[in-house]
Amino acid sequence: MINVCIAGVTGWAARPIAAAIGEASDLALMSGVSRSAAGQSLATVLGSEASGQVYATVAAALQSAPVDVLVDYTSATAVRDNVWAAVEAGVHVVVGSSGLTAPDFEELDRLARDRSIGVIAAGNFSVMAAVLCRAATIAARHLDHWEVIDYASDGKSDVPSGTSRELAETVAAVRRPQPAVVPPHLHGPVEARGAEVSGTHIHSVRLPGFVVTTEIVFGGPGERLIMRHDPGPSPDPYVNGTLLAIRRVADRVGVRRGLHSLLVEDH
Repeated sequence: MINVCIAGVTGWAARPIAAAIGEASDLALMSGVSRSAAGQSLATVLGSEASGQVYATVAAALQSAPVDVLVDYTSATAVRDNVWAAVEAGVHVVVGSSGLTAPDFEELDRLARDRSIGVIAAGNFSVMAAVLCRAATIAARHLDHWEVIDYASDGKSDVPSGTSRELAETVAAVRRPQPAVVPPHLHGPVEARGAEVSGTHIHSVRLPGFVVTTEIVFGGPGERLIMRHDPGPSPDPYVNGTLLAIRRVADRVGVRRGLHSLLVEDH
């Protein structure tokens, strides 16, 4: 049995994930973390038959009951403290929150290896998004130019999104794109070209009506290849990938980036 704690247990993605954990024969939800619901039972917060309590901090939750894996679906401002607290406590971590940078992951990898802990971090736990990421790495081997468009709701303040940042960093492991227009040849504000992450330009759109849509556009002479993951308003696409990560996080020490890394291993 794998004992799980969810940080951000009152959040948008947590409820279906908690329900799926409750239905799984090999997983058990032991506790949750939420400042707004601290002191309440999981059953009250989730409207389910789950046992256990909700705590204000990860440290308090991990002290209350045995936990093997922390799942973090919080925010860019909270994720770092939560993840570091879990790893230092000897608990494996599945990170579904955005906000951690490449230097953060380097530091986290060293800490996790020192503690013999596994961490799986993904900007998006949708299996379809993972397939997109994998397909983009194949395309990058053969194509020279690409950029990413990162769409999200007007309530998402962090830019670029974790999904688009992870996509750019993953593709960069294959190679970096050749610049289509170099800065000396630009006329106008450089900011219009978007943020550069691992050599890839990312353009972040924040408007009502979007969830987290990620699009990578490959361009060549006379043609374009567009790959796009466009989820709807339900958190259901992220459930199966999260459960896969919970079950596999302890398989390897250190940080693994992206759900696609698990899909590749499965083949």
